[in-house]
Amino acid sequence: MARMAGFTLVELLVALFITAIMFTVGYRGLDQAFRSRKEVDAQSARLIAVQQALRTIEQDFELLQPRPIRQLTGDGYLPAIMSSPNAATTLGSTGSTLDGSSASTASASTLGTITTLNGGTLPLVSFTRGGWTNPAGLPRSELQRVSYAIENGALMRSYTPELDSTLAVAPIKRKLIDHVKSFGLRFMDAGHNWQTQWPAPTLGVGQQNLMLRIRPVAVEVTIELEDWGVLMRHIEVAG
Repeated sequence: MARMAGFTLVELLVALFITAIMFTVGYRGLDQAFRSRKEVDAQSARLIAVQQALRTIEQDFELLQPRPIRQLTGDGYLPAIMSSPNAATTLGSTGSTLDGSSASTASASTLGTITTLNGGTLPLVSFTRGGWTNPAGLPRSELQRVSYAIENGALMRSYTPELDSTLAVAPIKRKLIDHVKSFGLRFMDAGHNWQTQWPAPTLGVGQQNLMLRIRPVAVEVTIELEDWGVLMRHIEVAG
């Protein structure tokens, strides 16, 4: 009776060893592909977040309106657009711009400690914008008072439900982008000169009504991100 041929133990061990090597190589390749896909997705999400943040800022400044608002305490009015002199001078670091002049830049590491009377973070800039869509037909103005501030390394956009608000009304906040190192603003006046504060201090006494309503011709926005570096936009104010 003829004996049936088979595999020896050594041959089986060699086959198993080769199979294990092939599985290891395939797993490493598959894991690397998943890691690369995850990095690509993260970079894509970050790009979309940066683009949306810049677009929101551009839309806000493009629709800037010459409408002052009542102060939160009810005594007097605030200009249609105003930057924070404290955030720009005492907290900001001076950086160079494209034309070699200096601009006040607020640092993200220090701004988180400055608060306002109602407990919120001191806004870097606050202004009235138009074009607030109202698809639900609510009984409210199409003007909106928006503010920008840095909180815990993130650029925050906030607005109040009413244009002329009070201290009792909490602003509605939205995080535009995180990992922000600094945020700087410059304002171009009617003489095409850049100002680091608005209303521009060049306006003299006796022009209070003008200071409340005057708008810059353009706004320069500079954002320094931890991962993307410095981003700059020049935004023309409509009208």
